[in-house]
Amino acid sequence: MVIVGPTGVGKTELAISLARSFNAEIVNADSRQVYRYMDIGTAKPTPQQQAQAPHHLLDIVNPDGDFNLAIYQKMANQSIADIQQRGKLPLLVGGSGLYMWAVVEGWRIPRLEPDTGLRQELEARAKEEGQDLLYAELKRIDPIAAQRIDPRNVRRVIRALEVCYKTEKPFSEQYQKEPPPYPVLIIGLTLDREELYQRVDNRLDSMIEKGLVAEVQGLVAKGYGLDLPAMSGVGYKEIGWYLQGKWDLVTALQKAKFATHRFIRHQYAWFHIADERIHWLESKAGVEERAKPLVASFLRDLGGNDEY
Repeated sequence: MVIVGPTGVGKTELAISLARSFNAEIVNADSRQVYRYMDIGTAKPTPQQQAQAPHHLLDIVNPDGDFNLAIYQKMANQSIADIQQRGKLPLLVGGSGLYMWAVVEGWRIPRLEPDTGLRQELEARAKEEGQDLLYAELKRIDPIAAQRIDPRNVRRVIRALEVCYKTEKPFSEQYQKEPPPYPVLIIGLTLDREELYQRVDNRLDSMIEKGLVAEVQGLVAKGYGLDLPAMSGVGYKEIGWYLQGKWDLVTALQKAKFATHRFIRHQYAWFHIADERIHWLESKAGVEERAKPLVASFLRDLGGNDEY
């Protein structure tokens, strides 16, 4: 089973409620929550929340560690298989469309070994010429891949270009699909856009109160540079610029809020409201009670029972 939706919509709360009701274990599908020491800015489930249901694939790599989609997909599939073998319900939860669809649709990801020299060359070009020009190059040679990649995600743009150059084939053509051998129920959470923006704005304010600035300072003190891909996430990047003296804290926080709004729009591009595979629920009071019949029906169709 899967729970998707934009950041701040309430996926964690629903997942824990359903996990408790249906003997499920939660598998993280958030590309930032895999990193250690990054708790506040990623809205990682708190220790109290994690104690309410088993969680997998949180805190599995250091911020400077090598981690990519292929590694995530392999680990997620292993976690799901382990949960199933123990007779429990796997519950894949997150807002990273790339991670979630790679598992649900069974993407066969190119296993091309990294070319360090080529990557460094492309990174240098991104700094000298600007990341927009690099993205424009990807749009020219593989428009389908470009459409799927956030232009601001320089690491993903570079990886796509690397695969195109090394294999002499479009990156998009190398993502064949082999769906997993089990049915999947996908629940999507949504909310009126302005209400969701207000919710994430309030959450960012709360992150500052909980110590986001100190969290970023601590990461830097541990030797994790602000130029790391892990540190490029919304919130960390803006607070990093505040710590470097480029902005005051008020400006950094406002920039982070605007960036989060853009990120939400990007997430909705991954999870289409018109996608008939997704059972959309409005994230209002009582959403748990509206989700539970969907899960119960899904489990009955599998030949199980409401307790799984």
